[in-house]
Amino acid sequence: MSTPMSDAAKKKTGKGELRETVVVIVQALLIALVFRTFAFEPFSIPTASMQSNLMIGDYILASKYTYGYSRYSLPYSEVPWHGRVLGNAPQRGDVAVFRPVPQSENYVKRVIGLPGDRIQMIEGVLHINEEPVVREQIGTKIDRDSTGVELPVLLYRETLPSGVSYTTQEISDTAQFDNTGVYTVPPGHYFMMGDNRDRSLDSRSLSSVGYVPFENFVGKAEWRFFSITDNIPPWQIWRWPGNVRFDRMFTSVYE
Repeated sequence: MSTPMSDAAKKKTGKGELRETVVVIVQALLIALVFRTFAFEPFSIPTASMQSNLMIGDYILASKYTYGYSRYSLPYSEVPWHGRVLGNAPQRGDVAVFRPVPQSENYVKRVIGLPGDRIQMIEGVLHINEEPVVREQIGTKIDRDSTGVELPVLLYRETLPSGVSYTTQEISDTAQFDNTGVYTVPPGHYFMMGDNRDRSLDSRSLSSVGYVPFENFVGKAEWRFFSITDNIPPWQIWRWPGNVRFDRMFTSVYE
């Protein structure tokens, strides 16, 4: 026959359950922090610079271990540590998250130039080491940027010398960065460009982005795990119907 639990016993049991709950929460937070620091980190795409491969409102996972670890891949980049450990060099054609030297926020662009490469744009055509990169027009579309401005663009299939192929967009072949001088990529640095060529602030602007040191890479973009139109905050679940792009969820960035 059971007896009623005393007030002291109930209080003790309550304290034990609260302690266990706190321990579980702390453990979950630590696991999430370790996962975010050493495995994968989520990022959102707020601008049109990588459309149509990465759309405004896409959410991606970037692998930290692919390029190794530096202070920029840690939660707090103010850590007084320079260099990179367990690092593998980025490959031409990778879509990467990085921190431009003059900036305080992360960017997402494609690796176009490797250390020592000579990069130039001539009438909208990318040239690497004096050789034009093959591009083939595959269509047209209306491109919309983060301010809602819509413009017609030409779609091209661009294929790098390594065989990596992807879609680029051009408003015209006479925009600001469609005709440039030669950029010579310094040792230990990379030249980054957006796929939406006339709506991308990238390494072609030396004063804003410029050449990116290997140390400043955060991770390699791998998968889209969520996508919603117009940069709608994901927590606004009541706006999901008609706005979530289910066909883009759980897809590779390189498809």
